[in-house]
Amino acid sequence: MAELNDEYWNQRYTENSTGWDLGQPSPAIQAYFDDVEDKSLKILIPGAGNGHDVIALYEKGFKNVHLLDYAEKPVNDFLDRYPNFPKNQTHLEDFFQHEGEYDIVVEQTLFCAIDPLLRENYAEKASSLLSEKGKLIGVLFNRPFEGGPPFGGSKEEYETCFSKSFSHVIMEKCYNSIEPRKGSELFIQLSNSN
Repeated sequence: MAELNDEYWNQRYTENSTGWDLGQPSPAIQAYFDDVEDKSLKILIPGAGNGHDVIALYEKGFKNVHLLDYAEKPVNDFLDRYPNFPKNQTHLEDFFQHEGEYDIVVEQTLFCAIDPLLRENYAEKASSLLSEKGKLIGVLFNRPFEGGPPFGGSKEEYETCFSKSFSHVIMEKCYNSIEPRKGSELFIQLSNSN
């Protein structure tokens, strides 16, 4: 397996080898936020890449949405495309080193991109970034992959992993995945409060 460092991810973006990128916001994530009335929530999207979900939420009125990515190229490309997006809400750094407190952390493709040995660390880190009533929401693959990234998994495996860092773990079949991913995704809502 290649070393999954910033050079690796920059190279993938440079070569346009970004099969995980939907080329649009995730329908499941956008549907979730359609029901969120409080536009002042502080939101983090780690591993945001080209930032489709970031800009969609920002344009919906969620002005405190933050983009985080490990690779310089997608962050710089995002800022070039959206020069009016607040630069202090873009973070070029490793998710595991990031500090802050958020009401919602959005999982789109970061979890499937990291070494599976780091999954419990991911759960612990995501939990530590949440406010008292914060939530981790998003989409996970509910299927295996050969090699990786992406790295797949199962609902049972994820429940075991996340229940160590979250007291409330909801994972359901995603009903509004894009066509190529239909039947192979779970929508997750995780928190430490009711």
